[in-house]
Amino acid sequence: MDDFFTSDELAQLRAHGIVLFAGRVIFDAQPPISAQQLAAVQAACIGPVPPDLLSLWSQTCGGALDYDLTARMNGGEEPIHWAELFGHGPAGFHDLPGWIAHERQSGATTDSEGREWAPKLAALPFGGFDDTDRIHVVTEPGAQFGHVLAWKRSLPEGWPHAMHEDGRATLATDLDGAFAALHLEEDPLEPISDYFTGQALLDYLDERHGDHGLDLDLADKVVDYYRRALVDWQTPLREGRLSEVPPLAAQIAQRHAIAADDASLINELAAAGLRFDTPLLGNALPADLALAHGAFDAATALVEGDAPLSADALDSVEGAISPELAQEVLKRGATPTARAMAQCVAAGAPAAARVIAQAYEKTHTDLPQAFDAARSNLLEQLQAALAEASSAGLGPDAGAEGLAERIEHLQSFKL
Repeated sequence: MDDFFTSDELAQLRAHGIVLFAGRVIFDAQPPISAQQLAAVQAACIGPVPPDLLSLWSQTCGGALDYDLTARMNGGEEPIHWAELFGHGPAGFHDLPGWIAHERQSGATTDSEGREWAPKLAALPFGGFDDTDRIHVVTEPGAQFGHVLAWKRSLPEGWPHAMHEDGRATLATDLDGAFAALHLEEDPLEPISDYFTGQALLDYLDERHGDHGLDLDLADKVVDYYRRALVDWQTPLREGRLSEVPPLAAQIAQRHAIAADDASLINELAAAGLRFDTPLLGNALPADLALAHGAFDAATALVEGDAPLSADALDSVEGAISPELAQEVLKRGATPTARAMAQCVAAGAPAAARVIAQAYEKTHTDLPQAFDAARSNLLEQLQAALAEASSAGLGPDAGAEGLAERIEHLQSFKL
């Protein structure tokens, strides 16, 4: 632990459920693991619990994290949601004994006498998010002992640019390294969107200050400490050395330019030597991602700069893309598909849909049938989403109004 906080401040923070470990902030921190709890965990593992995880558990066994994290999986760049450290609480997604039982049961076999046998764990789950992302530490003695692994569940085939089979990757060779991989892509004090990393921690600190008396200056000091995980790509870009820093900084710079729909930044990054040929989210290249996010200024800059794009780049386009940009994307190698037409219609871009239709007809003779099938499929998805939003009592701010508008676009459109 560095000397950023005094011992008295650390004690005050612990009383408010805040623990610092390996340079990162854990909040809603739970009590340390007990000897009895640790013995039960140890009994479920092939080898010993690694010392650095024991060090974490000596401070807190359970808590929340609020950082960005990505890992290369199945050829793409996958966001890893490591929002929880599992502990000994109520049954559910945060429950360490529950996850241990789940993973042992997943590997259970039946012996020759018909008795079920659950193997001990070579990799212990100790964090993650819901049932979609899990973080493990290797307990099996050997060269991989202590390595921290990330597992992520796949998404259905209908999700473009996503993994369609489960993925696993090594985050680091030890827990300190895994915590060091947690970072901030954007400054939580200057967010560029309504939902941002850091929001949960800031809300927690506000609640602890307002309802439980956490000193405001100390809360602000936690924020200062937390922001040390912010990846600085602006300075190396300004100084002309972006190519010399770890690739993560360049990836974040590209994602920022797309999120802000900043064509000038795209051009500046291109001038700095970036090639825009590496996936930024799943297997989506920067140009794909810009189209999928409706960042059409950034997309135009990428396409005009000859950035590569995927054949299905128009299949997940969001927003009212212009027919001129759609034409240029097709010219650069995107495949005209009925799905892309339906996406453009739903997004309020009928002229772009017709541009795609004209390109489609050059190589296909089934345009009406293909479009009707794609429209029906997308309508079914949108209507199911709208029904779910309505049954949950969600209003326009939750996207219900936008869903209804997309449905109306599809229903009223004629080729």
